[in-house]
Amino acid sequence: MKKNAILIVLILMSTLSFAQTPKKSELVLVNGKQLYYERYGQGAPLLLLHGYTLSTQSWAPYINDFDEYEVYLIDLTGHGKSDAFKEKLSLKSVAEDLNALVQHLKLQKIQAIGFSFGGDVLYQLALLNPSLIESMITIGAVGTWTVNDFPEFQKAFTFENRANFPWLTSYHGTDEKIKALMEQFNNYTVALTNEDLQTIQPEVLMMLGDDDEGMDLEEVARVKKNLPNSDLWILPNVAHGAHEGETKEEFIVKAKAFLAKE
Repeated sequence: MKKNAILIVLILMSTLSFAQTPKKSELVLVNGKQLYYERYGQGAPLLLLHGYTLSTQSWAPYINDFDEYEVYLIDLTGHGKSDAFKEKLSLKSVAEDLNALVQHLKLQKIQAIGFSFGGDVLYQLALLNPSLIESMITIGAVGTWTVNDFPEFQKAFTFENRANFPWLTSYHGTDEKIKALMEQFNNYTVALTNEDLQTIQPEVLMMLGDDDEGMDLEEVARVKKNLPNSDLWILPNVAHGAHEGETKEEFIVKAKAFLAKE
């Protein structure tokens, strides 16, 4: 999640409602935490990972667009129906929990799409389990980001101001979970060295809006230079949620072509 422009994206996403019945949904105990997931369709497994403070609900409108896949929507640690944060936010730890869930599901190979926080988690997962991910798409994320660069957002995004973020209750329910999410946002710091990037094996499509105020172009260029199998797609006049709204159709076409290696 990056700066105030992201609030508009998330508010728009929170207004979406999409009723579908998963083939399976359950809470799974991994690493001492309950993680929730939903499974749809059949085919090669495709994980869709949400942004910070979002949940499986934010990807629900995309399920039918990827109907040739077995789609997994996952509430990452601290989010949705998964257990609330009980310790300091660590994206590596979130990736470890996700990896444990993948192992529980007996998924040998996956493809994945991650928005913002979900994208940062994917980079960590690729380091943690190098042979797991065949290809992945990250949206508004390059694996390195710190909330400390955005003090204005830190000041605004507090539990006391939770009424300004209406999607929180519908996605997360309890004040306990919402408070933990908002407090842990102050610990959102993740970094990839050049050496880390050079060891990442999956093919990566980095999707960014050129109006995404949270993306530093020098950092984007560093990541692109050091990722061995990467493509960069920058959309003009688009903010953080580059995969939705007017660009959703274009995103679906390009994402499916990339995942199919066309």
